[in-house]
Amino acid sequence: MIKKITPVLATAVLLVPTAAHARTTPAVMAALGDSISAGFNACGWYVACTSRSWSAGDSSSVNSHYLRLLAMGSAIKGHNLNFAVPGATSADLAGQARKAVEAGAGYVTVLIGAQDACVGTEKEMTPVGAFRRNVDAAFDVLRPAGARVYVASIPDVKRLWQVGKDNGWARVFWGIGHICQSMLANPKSTAKKDEARRDRVRERVMDYNEQLRQACESYGPACRYDGGAVFSYPFTLKQVSAWDYFHPNADGQKALAKITFDAKFFADVEP
Repeated sequence: MIKKITPVLATAVLLVPTAAHARTTPAVMAALGDSISAGFNACGWYVACTSRSWSAGDSSSVNSHYLRLLAMGSAIKGHNLNFAVPGATSADLAGQARKAVEAGAGYVTVLIGAQDACVGTEKEMTPVGAFRRNVDAAFDVLRPAGARVYVASIPDVKRLWQVGKDNGWARVFWGIGHICQSMLANPKSTAKKDEARRDRVRERVMDYNEQLRQACESYGPACRYDGGAVFSYPFTLKQVSAWDYFHPNADGQKALAKITFDAKFFADVEP
């Protein structure tokens, strides 16, 4: 569970690099995951915008993990790699992990699973057991390399339905783009079958998050799970891209960076 610190203390930690921080902050970092970490639609029409990634982006408008590490005195400058791929599922994570290891990443962020749940129908969702095996396979690649891993929980896709279902443009984009139809199909419907379907998809996301927590715990002290911070975050439609009403925009990416970064992680874990 992330240890919460007050905004004042957070500023002090990030802006005053101590000797402990200088020793333990990584020289290379890598973002693994799907379109969220790739910054998809955060700056343009259906394009990845890695500069605005909550993890490895270099845009001051987001203040990513990368920029926060720089502020802590890390020698990471220019070594912010992004191997996240739009549309990636947990099955792609091990391949991304191998790229991170080959690049010498000492710090890796993982945000994966939205695309395992956001498919055309419920039946197409990745089984929980398969999801866990995929995550374990990726961690088995990272562990021998000694990489420090931060695991973010999957966002609550039902909240996206809740904040967007009454917006006409959101419904149009969800329908035309066939976006996350397991959750977002028939968004105005109050039929019991549709309400039950949405609840089941949300439960699957919660199951994935529990597997992420357990996998991180098994990884050891060099892994930090966000304690469900991303899943629980009450995001608004203003933090979602108007290009598709699904992916975080720059404000959404900024919020992700803020609620996930844990400065203490780099002071209390030896490399």
